[in-house]
Amino acid sequence: MTKLKKVHYKTKARTADAFVLLWRLLVALLAATVFLVLPTHLLAQQSPQTDAQTQVAAKAIATEDSAIRPFHVHVPQAALVDLRRRIAATRWSDKETVADQSQGVQLATMKELVRYWGTEYDWRKAEAKLNALPQFVTTIDGLDIHFIHVRSKNPNALPLIITHGWPGSVFEQLKIIGPVTDPTAYGGRPEDAFDLVIPSMPGYGFSGKPTGTGWNPDHIARAWAELMKRLGYTRYVAQGGDWGSPISSAMARQAPAGLLAIHINLPATIPPDVAAVLASGGSAPAGLSKKERAAFDSLDTFNKKERAYAVVMGTRPQTVGYGLTDSPTGLAAWMLGHPGFAQWTSSSSDSEKSPTKDEVLDDITLYWLTNSAVSSARLYWENGSTSILNATAQKTALVSLPIAITVFPGEIYRAPQTWARRAYRNLIYFHEADKGGHFAAWEQPQLFSEEIRAAFRSLR
Repeated sequence: MTKLKKVHYKTKARTADAFVLLWRLLVALLAATVFLVLPTHLLAQQSPQTDAQTQVAAKAIATEDSAIRPFHVHVPQAALVDLRRRIAATRWSDKETVADQSQGVQLATMKELVRYWGTEYDWRKAEAKLNALPQFVTTIDGLDIHFIHVRSKNPNALPLIITHGWPGSVFEQLKIIGPVTDPTAYGGRPEDAFDLVIPSMPGYGFSGKPTGTGWNPDHIARAWAELMKRLGYTRYVAQGGDWGSPISSAMARQAPAGLLAIHINLPATIPPDVAAVLASGGSAPAGLSKKERAAFDSLDTFNKKERAYAVVMGTRPQTVGYGLTDSPTGLAAWMLGHPGFAQWTSSSSDSEKSPTKDEVLDDITLYWLTNSAVSSARLYWENGSTSILNATAQKTALVSLPIAITVFPGEIYRAPQTWARRAYRNLIYFHEADKGGHFAAWEQPQLFSEEIRAAFRSLR
């Protein structure tokens, strides 16, 4: 019989070692978690990189919940130094061969603006303007959405969500915050007050960049309805120009719970018969009124001479984006080539301009620092060949909610009331302003605010 040897295992020691190892692992995980949830402005300050897109303090770490997180902007100084270095290294093209802007923004205009941008402009003032306002981020459909949310002192204020376009941003609406939320201080009535929500569109400014397809105006409209729901609003209105118009119109068509009406200043009123002629490049249809003919001529000019930017971004946003992402001067020229800036770029002195030179550079610099030239351009690609001005393409016949329209004289076209009433069966407000253009809220904030008040007054 074989005698078994007794073996003594050091179980207690090994168990203790295991517990120590487990404890160290937990401590390491906890430390990592704390690091990940640090405020992003602290992470940005610690990072030595110069890519502001990864450093901007405003970029909150995405969480797949419905939390609304406070938001603060701080761009690392290295990114601003890099911007000035790139501006100073601009290689200029030769001068245009015409005496007007028919070939694009003129060389002398660009040189003066870029000189000022690279030597005198101060981004920190723009940051201060934003940080003086209540800013937040929330994650919707996997994407961070940045927004400004200013509540009126009036407890009965009507909530309003307003959407910018391209080449704009939330900077467009900063001047209307006071008149809209505190109307008595600007000649209005207390009962005209609004709570104001100003989101940055996906791929724009401090909102996240989609990594897949599908973020078209209809998707953004649904996201805005979700945003208003998260803010606790059970009745609200929406407003938009440029891209904000098809987004607001999509909201009206989808009719989410709580949405009462919309106001737009770039309406989709072009009738099918007129749209067909414009698409073919033909002559104006017979029987148009004076205002309808003027609208047709403006649209014909826009289609043939002024919408090249939209065609390029709608078909090859990635291609054009390489140059815009690499050259701040190229980005500025591309953005200022938008027809909405035609009068601004032709003005001879800054005192004649609204927005001011600094305000326009706030907007351009925001695109540069957030590296959003391509991500913003992709909205045109997502929209495909769908015209944002065509009544049929925008399915206006399906909209039953009340619609309000203001026509500004400097817009791409002046929508005739006859077309507007054909397009929108529940048109409750239509007014032709005597001044203002494509960036109406930026150019004429007091007038724009008065239009908003008048447009929604019947719904209070």
